[in-house]
Amino acid sequence: MIRAATTSDIAAITAIYNDVIATTNAIYREDQVDVSERMAWFEDKRTHGYPVIVADQEGEVVGYGVFGSFRFGEGYNHTVEHSVHVSQSHRGQGIGKEILEYLMSLAKEQNRKVMVAAIDSTNLASIKLHAGYGFQESARMPHIAQKHGQPLDLVLMQLEL
Repeated sequence: MIRAATTSDIAAITAIYNDVIATTNAIYREDQVDVSERMAWFEDKRTHGYPVIVADQEGEVVGYGVFGSFRFGEGYNHTVEHSVHVSQSHRGQGIGKEILEYLMSLAKEQNRKVMVAAIDSTNLASIKLHAGYGFQESARMPHIAQKHGQPLDLVLMQLEL
């Protein structure tokens, strides 16, 4: 079941987020975060009218999705950047697809025109997932970031809604 996140989901969201930091390059940061940081992030999203959703399986949060502003400035108000993260034990089961589909429908409801995905170039599963929904690569940015001293390449994909 996909539903709106609540404050009681923040600990689970934080655990998923920290696992993604520790085990993948999907998030370009090295330091883990605490629940208070994710709570501030959650409140900021809600204050600005952006959704935070979770995939809930029998009361357990197994993934989450969010979108927010792509860049600062009113000219970008119709464009959002999204993130989808699924717990390691539940990847490959279609949960990411469900979250992405729900985010796309919410973006359309908010009259957004473009969704952007920023994906590490080695995350071929995410690139394939997005391509399957019509996202097209619009930029490849070599060595844009570093993690554990290794240069990372970022792929930007976008979809006109």
